[in-house]
Parts: sequence; structure tokens; C-alpha cells
Amino acid sequence: MNEQVLKAKQIVENYDGRPLRIMEVCGTHTHEIFRLGIRQMLPENIHLISGPGCPVCVTPVGYIDQAIDLALNHHCTICTFGDLIRVPGSDMSLQQARAKGAKIVMIYSPTDAFTYAQSHLDEDVVLLAVGFETTTPASCMAIRDAKKNNLTNFSALVANKTMDNAYLALKDSADAFLYPGHVSTITGCQIYRDLCEEGISGVVTGFTGPEILTALAVIIKKLEKGQPFFMNCYPRVVRDEGSPSARKIIASVMEPCDSIWRGIGNIPGSGLQIKAAYQDFDARKKYGLENTQGHPNPACRCGDILRGDCMPNECPLFGKVCTPEHPVGACMVSNEGSCSAFYKYME
Repeated sequence: MNEQVLKAKQIVENYDGRPLRIMEVCGTHTHEIFRLGIRQMLPENIHLISGPGCPVCVTPVGYIDQAIDLALNHHCTICTFGDLIRVPGSDMSLQQARAKGAKIVMIYSPTDAFTYAQSHLDEDVVLLAVGFETTTPASCMAIRDAKKNNLTNFSALVANKTMDNAYLALKDSADAFLYPGHVSTITGCQIYRDLCEEGISGVVTGFTGPEILTALAVIIKKLEKGQPFFMNCYPRVVRDEGSPSARKIIASVMEPCDSIWRGIGNIPGSGLQIKAAYQDFDARKKYGLENTQGHPNPACRCGDILRGDCMPNECPLFGKVCTPEHPVGACMVSNEGSCSAFYKYME
């Protein structure tokens, strides 16, 4: 352990000031903090909150219901990431819909759905487009290529989200944020400086133990000064300008809209929708889907967990009725979910 990391470790372990609430908003951070033993070394006055950093977790129940409607009532082939298959809707999951005859195809990239539609012209193929700025460019590429190739059997059910307005919605839930490294490679750093002007503090960090410890130490020392701050502690990957080309692809196909986040509600300007120029590939318009809020299990506290109002192990279902094998809420389904991390690493 080099001298800089050792100093950061000492700052974190020896902190004896006022209680601090630090929210990570990246599922990979949540799991790595557990796996590396960082959560266990924190003093009692530093509270790590696992926020809405898992795209599957924040996808609302109503979206799952729409996907199931497309699969069972419109007989569409659903192309989706694996985690989303087991997320409960109001009445069932996509996995359960598959048992009723729905055709569900697991993909590893949104562009896989475009390729599948090209080779299955007799099927109406719908991409379930979810995720933050990291995966959105690939969804936009699939939609763009479908239009370019006049692939009329392809469309997308979009629930992509952007993070900047989510920080504004959660500004009272934390003293500072651990900003996500992957998302920041796309957005760059200007959005965090803008958030700083709104009184929101945070640090971009990577995923190794030294990087996370350094970020926590920076937060501690900066908060002591009492002024909003931002620092990029992941400069080897995150450039100040981010990825202009990725943002250009997004802006060409999608535009901002209000969006429902599971457990948080409607956050203005935090979602993306397909632009009018590509509306023929918008599954909601193509199949005349009605907006629905859905009905989550009332006993599940997934929403409270995403807001930082409770810890996963404080949910009465955690580890009993709700397990990774039989999830009741989305936070237990995804490998990036906070309940999944707590279940895997907590004794």
C-alpha cells in the first residue's frame, strides 16, 4: 500500500467528526465496497447509502407490465438484458410470462436486438431499452440502424434515464455523492460542476480499493471546509469532456422527458424518449400502449432503499421471502442491486 493510499485509509478510519451520509449511485461501487471490505472498516459516523445506481432497480413496475403486454397480447419477441427478465411486474415477471408462451430473448448489447430482428423478419421484435448514459448510445445505434435499413419489424420500448436530475431530486438524502465512473466517461465532468452550483457535492471515482478509499478521504476533508465541491478522482479513465461522440448519438435519436423512477417517483427531465423522426420505431406508439403506474408489492421496501430511507436488511422481506432465487423486489434481482449486495456479502 503506497503512502498516498495509506494516508487516505487513515483519514477514513480515524474520522471522528459529525455523522456523514455518502451515497454511491453505481451498482458496481456498491458491490466492490462490500467485496473489498471497505464498508466494514468505516467508523460508525460514516454512513454509506446505496442509492439508485442500478438501472434495472429504478425501472418502474409499469414498464415491466408494458413489456409483458407486448409479449403476451401483441405476440412480440422481447429482447432484453438478463437481469430484467426476473424483475416482478404487477402480476408476473417476464420469466413467468415466458412460461405462458412469451418469447423472450436474452441479449448482451442493444445492438444484438437489431441483429436478431434482421435475421427474424417474420417476428415483431422489441428491444427493452433501459439503462443510464453508459448503455443508451448502443440503444440509439440500434434504433438508428433500424431506420437506415428500413427494418419495420424492429422497435424499442424505452426507459433510458439520465443521472443529473436524479442528484437534484436526492440532494437532501446525502452530504456527498460517489459519482459513477462508467457514466462519467460519457457525461464528462461539467454536469458535476453545475451540480456544485446547486449546492451538491461529490467525487467521481473508480472501482479499486485505493480509488474508493481516496474518494472517501477527499469527501471527508472537503466536507470539513463547508463548501460545495467536486473532484475527479478517476482521471485515468474519466476525461473532462467525457465522450462527445456518444452524447451526439444520443441527441440524434432521443430527447429529454420526465421519467418515473421506482421508489422516487417522477423526476422532471430525467428520462429519454425517441424523437419524432424515429417514432416508427417507438414501441409505445407502434402498439398503442397505455401508460400505467403498475402495482408493486406493498410489503417490498425497494423504493425506500433506493432513496436511502432504510437499509436492505431493514426490509421485513429481506433474506426471508425475498432472496436472489426468489426476488420480490428489483433491488434483489440485479447483480448491481443493493439488496443483492447485502445478501451476498453480509453474514
